[in-house]
Amino acid sequence: MRPFKTVQIIEVYKSLQGESSYTGLPCVFVRLAGCNLRCTWCDSEYTFKGGLRMSLEEIESEVHRLSPEGGLVEITGGEPLLQEREAVALMDRLLPRYTVLLETSGERPLERVPAGVVKIVDVKCPDSGEGDTFRIENLNALGRQDELKFVIASRQDYEFARDFIRQHVLNTRAGTVILSPAFRKDAAGGRDVSHCMVDPQHLAEWMLADGLNARLGLQIHKFIWEPSLKGV
Repeated sequence: MRPFKTVQIIEVYKSLQGESSYTGLPCVFVRLAGCNLRCTWCDSEYTFKGGLRMSLEEIESEVHRLSPEGGLVEITGGEPLLQEREAVALMDRLLPRYTVLLETSGERPLERVPAGVVKIVDVKCPDSGEGDTFRIENLNALGRQDELKFVIASRQDYEFARDFIRQHVLNTRAGTVILSPAFRKDAAGGRDVSHCMVDPQHLAEWMLADGLNARLGLQIHKFIWEPSLKGV
């Protein structure tokens, strides 16, 4: 078995958690490089290549420097599970001291993710251009601490998410199911809902009309800071 050496990293920084049920809490983000999907609305294309090599020890040290008292750490990307062996080893190192979140596309297998990690898993909707990539077996790897997220760019996306939630009885598989309006990837300037590809009010009304047992989520970091700003 080859040793764990280094991880290709885009950035490590501290901000507020902008999505999920942990929204608003301070969080250290460890953003890994590389992604095998190309979602039409992706706001993280800068992660597709580049970055720098860091050892697990260097990453852990930087996380401790940014958040010495513990708290939240999110492993994100890109797609962090493209570097699965190293990412899993990093999560194992951080778990004794931190609440560790993993943001992942749902296209990579989840069974080797450490049990203590909170998995935040995307189910790609049709307008993402990657709507057939979700690994359905991943539903069996979810627990009550985990979350499923649908990024909604249209009414078609909403209906796909609604039907998927009902067909797979997602509320019995994960602790939280989130529907979040997609942001335009060229969003800049004003910090308002005009950048959302679906008006949050419309999404809220659809969910209420259908009696959908899910949470509406907004990317609050794009309302707090200028929406094209990175590292927040």
